[in-house]
Amino acid sequence: MEGRIINFRRGIKTTYERQMIVEVKGIDNKEKASSLVGKKAVWTSPGKGKKQIVGVVSTVHGGKGALRVVFERGMPGQAVGTKVKIE
Repeated sequence: MEGRIINFRRGIKTTYERQMIVEVKGIDNKEKASSLVGKKAVWTSPGKGKKQIVGVVSTVHGGKGALRVVFERGMPGQAVGTKVKIE
């Protein structure tokens, strides 16, 4: 399954570098999104290096089916808008 990173999880004055909000095509409510909690998410960097950063879907974010994914280390800003594989 494939998702798209929307943004970092953030507050008014803080940004959580390890946590991203991910939107998955076909998932449009909280009940469908809760079935993906606990699955692995893998982001692959663009370019020659092809580094992978692995994370886990921790919970549902909001009522429209977005997911909160916690990655093993901080994500770069270039990750916003790119694709994530959810396994």
